[in-house]
Amino acid sequence: MTTDTFTFDRDFPLPPDRMFTLMTDAKMREIWGAPGDAVLEMLEADMRVGGLERHRCGPAENPEFEVETRWYNIDAPHAATYTEVIEAGGMRLGASLVTYTLVPSDTGCAATITVAVVSFVGPEMIAEFRAGWEGGLAKLDTLASGHDAG
Repeated sequence: MTTDTFTFDRDFPLPPDRMFTLMTDAKMREIWGAPGDAVLEMLEADMRVGGLERHRCGPAENPEFEVETRWYNIDAPHAATYTEVIEAGGMRLGASLVTYTLVPSDTGCAATITVAVVSFVGPEMIAEFRAGWEGGLAKLDTLASGHDAG
């Protein structure tokens, strides 16, 4: 078992209420939640405290990774906390605890995304978690920049 924590700080051109929606809405997460050319397909979405979501992600021709998300705290539009458990082929690969914090700024909002991860299959999975988040957040940067801040 291997663990790590990543913190990503971003400045977005949207106010917290608009950014919170982009970050938490199931349809929006399908757009930005997978890195690069990978896809995220939401199978079940229940974004409420205690709610469970399920999605698949990975290459478009074979989104082999299955993810369960459980929401623990939703303080819209300021913060949210959830866990994710990822598996493929019936094998649990890892889990994460994710926290979003959004603070208003002169130009939109400042976001801090903290991801504490545990790999059940070795350190290479930690690198996969990090790469997934970096790629997904690059898409979120683009998505936020393309939305009207008004």
